[in-house]
Amino acid sequence: MSLAFKTLQLKARYQVYTLLAGNNLSKMHGEGYDFSELREYQIGDDVRKINWTITAKLGRPYIKELRANRELSVVVAAMMDGSLHFGEENLKQHTITEIAAILGYSAHHNNDLFTGFSFHNDKHSVMPPTKQLYHIENFSKALFELDTLHTALDYTKAIQTLSSHIHKRSLLFIIGDFLEPIDLSLLAQKHEVIAIIVRHREEERPKKLGEVILDNPKNRQSRHTDFGTIAIQHYLARLKAHDEAMQTHFMQYGIRYIKIYTDEDAVGKLVRLFV
Repeated sequence: MSLAFKTLQLKARYQVYTLLAGNNLSKMHGEGYDFSELREYQIGDDVRKINWTITAKLGRPYIKELRANRELSVVVAAMMDGSLHFGEENLKQHTITEIAAILGYSAHHNNDLFTGFSFHNDKHSVMPPTKQLYHIENFSKALFELDTLHTALDYTKAIQTLSSHIHKRSLLFIIGDFLEPIDLSLLAQKHEVIAIIVRHREEERPKKLGEVILDNPKNRQSRHTDFGTIAIQHYLARLKAHDEAMQTHFMQYGIRYIKIYTDEDAVGKLVRLFV
């Protein structure tokens, strides 16, 4: 096991088991709960739980307590291809690994079932539903060590695979850089889908390079070009149009999303999803 991965793993584990105490990252909203009891409102209770019909009849505020009627299924799907190779040190792939580890440790901490998918090139690997820490850690290790350079992912095939393999309604995290069009509508009809966009800041704020040879990390093609002001403007316009279309798609199908840059605190951004 490499020192870099061990450091990442220990950081993720520390954050979940210490910094996240009391914060449930794996919280499904709206489904999977049964009525437990009706009791009088107490200071500090969530006002959204107040049953206004009973409150009106009794003249005092009452709330409904709910209990989970089933364990939660947490699924992480990592979209891995050559586009993760941006800049030095392969930071996007490392960040995806860290996020997957945090979500896995959180599921373990909450005694939820965790399933891991890794999509790479035209292949995929699946870690079956588990509560075992050993399998969760092996999943994140596989993501860290995956050789993604000069590979291109078929997103349509990946989504179809997810749809056919996940039978239980799940909290589904899809992690990738989302630089290619992706249709999550089918998954959003069956699951609670959360898109986690991982980007390097320089992808959105590129620097002038002048005359350069750019290598395509998805294949072995190279291009000699002048990457100056005009080229940057064209690139940013295309990226903006792509991201706006993607956000519209997410909003249309009720998909929550968050963007995490490689230099950011991943766990801090994840917590905001469930506040």
